[in-house]
Amino acid sequence: MRPALRPYLLIVPALLLTCGILYPFALGLYYTLFDFSASKPQPDMVRFENYRAVFTQEAFWNSAWVTVLYAVGAALAETVLGVAVALLLHRSTAVGRVLEKVLILPLMIAPVIAAIIWKLMLQPSVGVVNHLLRPFGLGGVQWTDTPTGALLSSIAVDVWVYTPFVAILALAGLRSLPASPFEAAAVDGAGWWYTFRRLTLPMLWPYVLVAVIFRFMDSLKVFDIIYALTEGGPGDATVVLQIRAYLEAIRFQRYSFGISYTIVLWAVVYLAAMVLVKHLGKIQRKAAEVTT
Repeated sequence: MRPALRPYLLIVPALLLTCGILYPFALGLYYTLFDFSASKPQPDMVRFENYRAVFTQEAFWNSAWVTVLYAVGAALAETVLGVAVALLLHRSTAVGRVLEKVLILPLMIAPVIAAIIWKLMLQPSVGVVNHLLRPFGLGGVQWTDTPTGALLSSIAVDVWVYTPFVAILALAGLRSLPASPFEAAAVDGAGWWYTFRRLTLPMLWPYVLVAVIFRFMDSLKVFDIIYALTEGGPGDATVVLQIRAYLEAIRFQRYSFGISYTIVLWAVVYLAAMVLVKHLGKIQRKAAEVTT
């Protein structure tokens, strides 16, 4: 092999992967310009009519609101709990070392399987959760049968599955922080809260924000957990944008209209990612100033 050709051969797998991603995306974008549906096998070009219909549909704004509530609630809860767990495990006690190994167990379960397990556990009459709460007078809770309960239950399952992911990233960040600033703070007599607020948290923020970016982006396009737990119910209480796209494209067989939902969701995720990544750069610069 000629050395001059080696760099070009190395990028072939990445190029093939890029083409495998962009081709379906471009094809889906092209289909949104037509009115493909099961009732119309010979579609006409409608240009941007599908997008106009999406943004003028009340169901879209309801799904967008539910998606934002879900993504913000899940990402916020996972960040707070993940950082708290990481701080506990960072103490390097014997219990912490054992819990560190157990922590990854939820990540080893497929989210849809975890949602099915929790769906059985949250059953009002035979579920183990109500059985455990019955001695406290809380045994009759309708966890997924009310709009608020269904949304909170879906967020809780997401938190149970993905909090270990945030904790692992935060723990890795804690263990990579330089020791000299903390030694200087200890010499000066700084307390735990002051050290955490002035040193630990500012230097840890870049790692935490990376976890937030991953989890917030993933929560915006959630499908498996909600569909397995509630199927979007009751009513439209948990119909996020991904499930709305599925309903339109697969159940109602309005293919182009359903794909338009996914394109709109992609644009939302892309814009949110751009904002968060830009903010990450600022956080990294501030963290570098603290270490120096």
